[in-house]
Formats: sequence, C-alpha cells, structure tokens
Amino acid sequence: AVRRRRVVAHHRRTPRAVMNSPIVEIDFTDWQQAHPRPEWTAAVEAGKVLYFPKLGFDLQPAERALLREDMLAAGKRNVSLGADGVLKGAAGSADEQQALAAMIGRFRAQAQGLIDGLLPEYKGQLRMAPTSFRPKQVETRAQSVRADDQRMHVDAFPSRPNYGERILRVFTNLNPHGAPRVWRVGEDFETVARQFLPQAKPYRLWQARLLNALHVTKSLRSEYDHLMLQLHDRMKFDEQYQKNGTQMTMPFPPGSVWVCFSDQATHAVMSGQFMMEQTLYLPPGREVNPQASPLAILTRLVGRPLVGVGAGSAR
Repeated sequence: AVRRRRVVAHHRRTPRAVMNSPIVEIDFTDWQQAHPRPEWTAAVEAGKVLYFPKLGFDLQPAERALLREDMLAAGKRNVSLGADGVLKGAAGSADEQQALAAMIGRFRAQAQGLIDGLLPEYKGQLRMAPTSFRPKQVETRAQSVRADDQRMHVDAFPSRPNYGERILRVFTNLNPHGAPRVWRVGEDFETVARQFLPQAKPYRLWQARLLNALHVTKSLRSEYDHLMLQLHDRMKFDEQYQKNGTQMTMPFPPGSVWVCFSDQATHAVMSGQFMMEQTLYLPPGREVNPQASPLAILTRLVGRPLVGVGAGSAR
C-alpha cells in the first residue's frame, strides 16, 4: 500500500537522500475511509511527508471558474475561511464569494475526515485553524528573505508563540492547467537543529517581555519559540545550505494531497498556483511519540526546559 516514486534529487543526489526518502506514498482513494497504520503515524511524527497521489479534491463544474488569481483581494496573500464561516481576503462577486466559501468548507470537512481516519490518536484533541485557498503563483511573489517560502525552512510564528503546539497541515493541488506544486523537502529536524543551533542568538527573557508589552507578540515568547524562529531564519539566510543541503524535489501534481507537521518537516515551496490548505494544531505531548517532536528534540539538545514557569529565566 505504500510506495515511493516520482522523487527527484534537487541540486545533488546523495545515497542518504535516496535511502531515507522524506516522502511516504499512500494509495488512499476516499477521504472518509482512511485507515491508520502505525508506520504512517511514526513517519509523519518523524517529519516525513505523507503523499496521497489518488486523493484529489473533486471540484464541482461551476467551481472551476473560481480558480482565478483575481479571486484574491488586493494586498492579501490568501483567502481564508474561519470556523465561524466568515470568508476573508476574497474578491469577486457576492455569488462567487459564496461559492468559494462552500468549496473551501467542503475541503475543510474532507481534510478533517482524512486526519480522523489516518491519525485517530489525535481525534478530539486537534484545534482547527482557518482554511485557506491560495490562488497566487508562488514564483511571482516578491518577499523578503525571512518571508520567502521558496527557501528551506521549518514553520514558526513570529507573533504567536505556541509553546510546542504542533502544526499539522493538509494540502491539495487544484491547478486546472496540470502544473504541479513543487516542494523541496530536506533532512530530518534533529540534523538541521544540530547544524543551526550553535548559530542561534541566546534567549533573553527581558526581550521576550518587552516584545509582549509592545504587542509584537500575542503572548510571552518562550525559549522554545525563540529557538524555532532562530532555526527558521538561520536556515533561510544560509545560502550554502539552500544550495547544497541534502534535499529532494517533490512535484505534487493536481489531484493529489499531502500531509505533514510543517514545524518539523524541512521544506520549501518552489512553484505552483491554486492550492487549498487546512491547518490543525495538536497540543504538545499528545503525539503518539512525543520524544520525536521538535520540542523534545530541542529540549534534549539544549539540556534544559524550554517552556513553562522558569524556562529560560537564567538568561
């Protein structure tokens, strides 16, 4: 049921990249009839990407007309649908926005059903974020180095400390012209952390308190959140790592779905247009194997607690 294919090396092909593929292919064909296997849970919790080549999102005929970049409001990066049903960031007529909200909502229900079946250990524990529709072409976005997702990184939030809460994401490529959503997928989280942690600036509690007081952050930034941001930034600013780090190119074609913990899977989004994405947050420690999480790995490498009362206070 699990095969690995269509994975092409990026920049260079190394025996390690080939032998330890970060892509796990699964042949599900029905969103609502997903079934679990321990090795798939272990794989996603190790930072691998679960790839479903036959689990595409079926557009209704009228919805194809919504796959236009001008459905995105000026100055917005994505269209989002909140849990309250409110659509944000959309342009188009009132009827088009209503149809777009229905389309995104249907994807949200299917993504939730997939995760409930695939990862039943998380059922009842996940917190749902707004669902997004991304009609912009990745290659034409003008962004700073820090914000540029075409550079290898792990996801971390500058303004929203999460204290080790996991970021589980479900993606589907809707492109009507056959264009893949092309990712680069890199080494395991611990290997990357060992490379970049020595370069990290030290955590300062007074700085975290100041950022919170100035409302730069929505809550007090923990040392864990500080280190995750340092990894994110150090990876993106390291030109040699971006060019020569062990990584693989993975083209996700239209009609496919992929799932990963984006705070753990090292990745970059190189090209593509028209995608939907559902984020689900898992509380820290609720994984099947919490010791494989970024929080546990960084705590082990640093040698002290990184969240909670007193964490980082010595600095």
